[in-house]
Amino acid sequence: MAELRSVFSHIDFSGRNRIVVAVSGGGDSLALLFLLKQFLDDRGGLPRPTAVTVDHGLRPEAAAEAQAVAGLCRRLGVLHRTMRWQGTKPSTGLAAAAREARQALLAEAASDLGTDIVLTGHTADDQAETLAMRLARGGGLGEAGIAPATLRENVTWFVRPLLRVRRQVLRDFLRGLGVSWFDDPSNVDPLSERVRVRQSLADLEIIRLTEKASAAAREREMLGERAARLMSEHGRLPAPGLIEIDAQALHAADADVAGYTLRILLAVAGGTAHLPPADRTASLLASLREEGTRSSLSRAVAARVGGSLYFHRERRGLPNLALGSPDRPASQCRLWDGRYRICWREPVEGLCIGPDGGAGPGLGAEEARRAPRWLALAARAAQPAVWRGDRYLGPAGEWGIELEPVAGPWAHLVPCFDLAPARAVLHLLEGANIPCPPWAGHKAA
Repeated sequence: MAELRSVFSHIDFSGRNRIVVAVSGGGDSLALLFLLKQFLDDRGGLPRPTAVTVDHGLRPEAAAEAQAVAGLCRRLGVLHRTMRWQGTKPSTGLAAAAREARQALLAEAASDLGTDIVLTGHTADDQAETLAMRLARGGGLGEAGIAPATLRENVTWFVRPLLRVRRQVLRDFLRGLGVSWFDDPSNVDPLSERVRVRQSLADLEIIRLTEKASAAAREREMLGERAARLMSEHGRLPAPGLIEIDAQALHAADADVAGYTLRILLAVAGGTAHLPPADRTASLLASLREEGTRSSLSRAVAARVGGSLYFHRERRGLPNLALGSPDRPASQCRLWDGRYRICWREPVEGLCIGPDGGAGPGLGAEEARRAPRWLALAARAAQPAVWRGDRYLGPAGEWGIELEPVAGPWAHLVPCFDLAPARAVLHLLEGANIPCPPWAGHKAA
């Protein structure tokens, strides 16, 4: 059990009075709870852990399991809280919806407790299964697997300290303590892809896949750092919604770096949750060597003008977002078009956020000087504005509405191995800073 003694050594708990540990009652999460309690007790008991169990309301026995976890936590001297997924459950995409609901509830519990860390019990087996499924779909950047830590909504770190520990080791640890656990029936359901993959993986294959994921994560991190440098040194925001990068610098970069940088800029300009395909991006990059080239990909328009490449959101498919109604309170935040987090505080019944569409005023002198006029106007047409019916009222930022730029693929979640490019592109967009991960020395193990 020597490998279990160091699972928290790379996490910086200092300055935190509380941390959340997700405990379903399964073997992995219970082992995480007991290991964490031992670790913290050896160091004076701080920060204090709170175990949170999420009842998805999908199995009748889930409520009793949550109560059993609560009872175990009382005996262990750990605070416990049950969070329930309320409302109607979707008929399709249930697993993804449950995962998002679980993360949201755990983040809510962390916020209530004034902490930014949630620990989860993902194991080396989970990592191997995830990578096997991604390889079956083509791999790519996904070969990095599950990140050791992921930042949610720029606030909450989901940290996975057991990613290098085998599931069997954790169960042996619990047996040594005389602790039993619940087995979720879905974990043996052959209709689940993950279950079928789990049953097919031998021990040596699990070791090989976890090592492959670690190597791919290092490569992804290094690639991201080089792309971040390219964007930081040669990118700028000459007008709202318009990204510019030096064409010569992009074309002179290593092909992998140039391609990854271009994929990021297209996804961010278009507000898409996923990077565009690498092969289509490579073709677009080759075409952008010619002056006057203009093309679109991932809802973004890319144009070569002079020595620069410009990117802006294309005009099709832009959303409208109602800002209030008699039965819905104001003071809320929503993601708009995958490019902005929009927050409003005052009652705004009858108003909505929609695209400028060219209804706004002409360019200011500074905007006209910094970018080609037609590109600045095209970018502005896709910027958020306030409307009452078909009446244009002005740019959203002039109505006391907070606009926070977000980086499309990382609008909700930022894996720790993508911190460098996410930070660079948010700096380019004049967005919020990303907090440092909770690593000792701010470096992932």
